[in-house]
Amino acid sequence: MSLDNQQIRLGLIECFRSRLVAIVQAEPLLDFITFIPAAEREEIRSVGRQNGNQAAVHLLLNKVNTNSGVEGWFGEFITALNRTGCSHGAAYVTPEASDLVSPELEARNDLEVKLIICLTPTVIDNLSPDEVSVHCCAADILTEDDKEKILSEMKQRGKQAATRELLSRIVMKPPGWFSKFLDILRKSGHEDLAEILSGDDSSLDIHSVATNNHSFNDSLPESGSCSMSGGETSYSGKIVKVVERKKLIRCFFTRLSVYVNVPDSDDESTRGGRGSPVPEIKLRDYQQEVAVPALEGKNIIICLPTGSGKTRVAVYITRHHLNNMKCQGKTGKVIVLVNKVPLVDQHFRKEFNAFLKDKYSVSKISGDTQLKISFPHVVRQNDIIICTAQILENQLAGLNCDDEDDDDDSLKLSDFTLIIIDECHHTQKEGVYKSIMTRYIEQKLKNKKGDVIEPLPQILGLTASPGVGGAKNRKAAQSHVLQICANLDAYRIMTVQNFQKQLKDQVKEPVKKMEIAEERREDPFGDRIKQMMNKIHTFLEQAATTDFGTQSYEQLIVRMCSTGAKEENRKLRACAEHLRKYNDALVINDTIRMIDAYNYLTNFYEEEIRKKMTDDDEDDPKSKLDQTDRFLFQLFNENQKELQTVAKEPQYENGNLAKLRKTVLQEFTKKKESRGIIFTKTRQNTHALHEWIEQNEKFTEVGIKAHYLTGAGNNSQYKHMTQHEQKEVLNKFHDGEINLLIATTVAEEGLDIKECNFVIRYDLVTNEIAMVQARGRARCNDSTYALVALDGSGVVDREFVNEFREKMMYKAIQKVQEMSADDYKKQVEERQIQNIMELKMKRRKDFAKRIQSDYSKVAFHCYGCSKLACSGKDVQVIESMHHVNITKEFKDLYGVRENRALQEKSLDYQTNGEIYCKECAQTWGSMMVHRGVNLPCLSIKNFVVYIDEKHLQKQTYKKWNEVPFRLPKFDFISYAAGSNI
Repeated sequence: MSLDNQQIRLGLIECFRSRLVAIVQAEPLLDFITFIPAAEREEIRSVGRQNGNQAAVHLLLNKVNTNSGVEGWFGEFITALNRTGCSHGAAYVTPEASDLVSPELEARNDLEVKLIICLTPTVIDNLSPDEVSVHCCAADILTEDDKEKILSEMKQRGKQAATRELLSRIVMKPPGWFSKFLDILRKSGHEDLAEILSGDDSSLDIHSVATNNHSFNDSLPESGSCSMSGGETSYSGKIVKVVERKKLIRCFFTRLSVYVNVPDSDDESTRGGRGSPVPEIKLRDYQQEVAVPALEGKNIIICLPTGSGKTRVAVYITRHHLNNMKCQGKTGKVIVLVNKVPLVDQHFRKEFNAFLKDKYSVSKISGDTQLKISFPHVVRQNDIIICTAQILENQLAGLNCDDEDDDDDSLKLSDFTLIIIDECHHTQKEGVYKSIMTRYIEQKLKNKKGDVIEPLPQILGLTASPGVGGAKNRKAAQSHVLQICANLDAYRIMTVQNFQKQLKDQVKEPVKKMEIAEERREDPFGDRIKQMMNKIHTFLEQAATTDFGTQSYEQLIVRMCSTGAKEENRKLRACAEHLRKYNDALVINDTIRMIDAYNYLTNFYEEEIRKKMTDDDEDDPKSKLDQTDRFLFQLFNENQKELQTVAKEPQYENGNLAKLRKTVLQEFTKKKESRGIIFTKTRQNTHALHEWIEQNEKFTEVGIKAHYLTGAGNNSQYKHMTQHEQKEVLNKFHDGEINLLIATTVAEEGLDIKECNFVIRYDLVTNEIAMVQARGRARCNDSTYALVALDGSGVVDREFVNEFREKMMYKAIQKVQEMSADDYKKQVEERQIQNIMELKMKRRKDFAKRIQSDYSKVAFHCYGCSKLACSGKDVQVIESMHHVNITKEFKDLYGVRENRALQEKSLDYQTNGEIYCKECAQTWGSMMVHRGVNLPCLSIKNFVVYIDEKHLQKQTYKKWNEVPFRLPKFDFISYAAGSNI
């Protein structure tokens, strides 16, 4: 902050000191201030307790002055004023404020305050402070803190003290409180008081006022003393003669009549076109524009670019919704659904709890939540719940209910009044959002038929890009957008129409550039890998392909692996598994360094040897190596030294890295305080690129401090990041301790990441949605969006396709918005009915499959050696997720070894090792801890399932929910009784 700005702001605080003393509550304000040292904050509180609020505010303003050298003090002070319901106080001391109270409105407000002071004795005798405070809180003219203080006074000192507290606080509120207060008095049975305060003094009993035992000085606490704009006029030391009171009141009403046409709150005309949002939340014009239908209770999709404040709009709509429900005498219940665990805490901490905790209880819950508490209990105890969508879906599906008849542990969509779906473009196909909304559509159709009528919540979808679903033409793109609208039962999809310039000023479009690297002239490392792959194909007596290192070849290998397992052809299955690893190494070689590809293969073979040579093989460590294993291990050993040597030759490195080095160094050279993100495809790439940057002195010289950012999934041999680790990295990035993130797609969508001046997509193109999300991370002025790719890789072509699809998407949205209301409604309803019909057909097929397959006739065979592991009747299910086998026969077939990958990934992971086939060392699953007991938990992907009684039909599955049979629940009591726990 410049010295001139500093002096101006301190000067404004001093100029409006008397006004601030009259309207600021010191104690709640201190809760949001950190630039004043703790000891000084405690001193202010002590003065407040001993000498009252006015003295405390005077001292607080002095402390603000003496601590104004602390960086960020003014922003924190303004935030504290806004957060404590004193937005008008913030406007007084903000030079650039556009929402300063008009002189006419200020003068009217001063007279209204004086009127309340003058009539305090009458109000004290006739007001019910507990009831009125609740209504005032619901109407947003008192905060939750105000209400609690008033009710506390009521409990400890009685009705009169509570009324004084209410009046002292209400006169400090922003202009506009008076008319709302009158409305509340009328609605709460205080019509007589409302008439007196509104100017009809016929019911005012002068005798009762004159003989009232309260002196005027006692009528209002010191904190309610008022300072008017014409100079500081404190009423706390004046005693007005009661007999003169009626004349004074008439004088006030005469003066108030001058302002009869002055609105009692600043509307759009008063603010030069700006809307008047609730005190704590300020929306820009373009945000207000897209929110309008939702404020009317309609289902909508809000489509705004990354960084434009979609979530803030949702917070605003949430507050408006809950306030409206209160006014109608109903209970509002809002649930915010997200698709990633880190977003739960982010939305809770930075948005919903931060802006709504003054009036509403906000809670968060996710799969990572340590506090294991009933989800329905959390819902019933809070106004706003933020959670991952899967938690709600599991509850609606009854997966978490042990007792199906327990209504207290069940939830329905009708328990909510507003559902907010973040990143709502995922509401399609078989996603969890789609599943939840299908339940909604089903109930909507039932309501329409009049079968079982239940209230439905309002739906609010948020997205930066609905995408086009792979469409190749505008008609198909329009159909996709309509389908998303139908899935969310949206009345309309909202984009900015009238405030495009303001939106563009807020969301900067980065400069785009492409860095295309030439293909290697020589690739001895890749050539050697391909030679080894050809030898494996020869060993299999199969013709080799020329597509090594491609996705199509990987798909071929996956099919070979599955075929080998089903046909009990271990040779084919084992060779296919090793070929897949070599194919991965080729991809790594083309993307990062040769040494990274070499390390990948070395780690794989070291782990395979470790698995084969388990503890029970000490006498014969090669007992689990058959002819195929020996061939594969020998092939690698024969070529390992040559691969290692070539991997260290810099002249053979791929050109992608050179282009990446150039791009990153340019960004950090042209701007001293650069901050950027490199997006790459895999978790392995992030670790390898981080290591490459750390080992390169050039990056250190320009001040690069890099770190990787990955997801929390466990489906990789590389260490995942916990939610806490992600948060720590993002905080360091925000504070500047880290200025370069190397991230997987976890950072593309939703996460609150500090504004960057460059974003690089490194050999990575997914779809138009991901492109828009990633590009939106480069929000600073003169920011750069770069694509680094290998010539001929197809990445550049796919990027151009995505740009075409993005333009097509916006045109499709426009076409949908231009549809007539009848046509739009018809098309949406047709798609909804079609979805339900398809769902019913799928359910019938699934049901038919399940009743056809008797689980007791199903058999599970080892994926590695085809040995019979167990029967379907031996497997039981815990919490609809974990599949365990507790039979003694099964225990004899598996061994337990440490799981290094899990140990690296999570120290508190609730497993005690990995279970494996004693015959071939194939992993079968893990040991899990359930109610303090170790149980073998099976992973379906490690077995071939023999479906029919004759075992002619064989299938492999990736997930348990794909199997065509239903297994019994785990009976813990029976298990405990039989195992002497």
